[in-house]
Amino acid sequence: MPNTENVPNVQLRRAVASSFLGSVIEYYDFLLYATASAVVFNKVFFSNLDPLVATIASFGTFATGYLARPLGGVLFGHFGDLLGRKRMLVLTMTLMGVASFLIGLLPTYAQVGTLAPVGLVILRVVQGIAVGGEWGGAVLMSAEHATRRRGLWASFTNAGAPCGMVLSTLALTTTAAVVGERAFLEWGWRIPFLISIVLLGIGLWVRHKVEETPAFRAVEQAGVKRRIPLVDVLRNHPRVLLLGIGVGLAAFVAQSTLTTFTLAYGVQAGHARQTVLNALTLSSAFAVVGILGWSAASDRFGRRPVVVAGAVAMAVFGFVLFPMVDSRDTALLTLALVVGQGLIHPMMYGPLAALYSELFSTENRYTGASLGYQIAGLGAGVAPLLFAAIQRATGGQGLTLISSVIAGFCLLTVVCVLALKETSTRELQPVAVA
Repeated sequence: MPNTENVPNVQLRRAVASSFLGSVIEYYDFLLYATASAVVFNKVFFSNLDPLVATIASFGTFATGYLARPLGGVLFGHFGDLLGRKRMLVLTMTLMGVASFLIGLLPTYAQVGTLAPVGLVILRVVQGIAVGGEWGGAVLMSAEHATRRRGLWASFTNAGAPCGMVLSTLALTTTAAVVGERAFLEWGWRIPFLISIVLLGIGLWVRHKVEETPAFRAVEQAGVKRRIPLVDVLRNHPRVLLLGIGVGLAAFVAQSTLTTFTLAYGVQAGHARQTVLNALTLSSAFAVVGILGWSAASDRFGRRPVVVAGAVAMAVFGFVLFPMVDSRDTALLTLALVVGQGLIHPMMYGPLAALYSELFSTENRYTGASLGYQIAGLGAGVAPLLFAAIQRATGGQGLTLISSVIAGFCLLTVVCVLALKETSTRELQPVAVA
């Protein structure tokens, strides 16, 4: 790459800012749904069901968003590899903003019956498709503009996720505090979703200023013969794709455990909902620093050592998390979430942005990175549903089994990371070498 300056150039700064802000907005919308599914939707859209069954049904609609993410990764990855990263990012942001705005307008079960949860599922699928296409393009905009410290610059996209969580949680809690509990369940929960349309306008304005990446422009100028990206990945890189999926699974299982499931479980264990939300907000703020810090460390020490250390630590921490929540002590609950989400999880999650980018070549990088990351992301959608089902089957017990499942996914991550070669020293070749 031509630019070897120590100070990031203007386009790199714009790309990183755009990726970070876009990720914040996308995950504000996507994780706003996650928080609402734990504290609101079971009462608003599934009010005809037993409370525990309603919670499972609410987590089920939450999971559909994750099930749709690989579809978004393939769809936008295909056109992103053929037409460019920037165009797809404008489309994904628009889809997400409109879908979230419409969720804020949905009638409840009491108003239209089963049409309400059906509409909720459809819009959640649209959200999943949008965020599935967003991540890969946003990461590549930073990674392919970077000439050094790729782990750090690419990780700003991942850092947008906990920032989005902070904003979405603050939006819900502030609204609930202002309008009161009863009004919040009746109509107040809609306000944070309706705000999405404002965030969409801001995000599109920032994204408009970013140029296409040098790597993609080089492919276009070289006149490389294009293959169908998905076919190329599945035919020529199946091992890399499968190992990439395994690398990310534990990070996503841990992510949804520490956010969505712990939020619901903490309330069941006797904590006030606001107490859990406050702890979650604080831990998400720490996660932003943790993601950037550990990703920078992966530039120096390599992606593999950082991710492996995080996976081992999370496997152990999974057996400590629930006893700390069960203590009903606010300090211990907060400490558990800060350590889990703010310190350990970023070791597994932060370096993934650069790692997935480094596994594939320019012609299929958007598709390959998105597909691997989003299939791994299914772990985040399925875990709360699985854990809620385990609780129901064991009469509210089974926490050791849940911790064992988390540890099992962490072991899978360790094996897959060790099976891959270190990627931090690789150049992101403008044109793939046959």
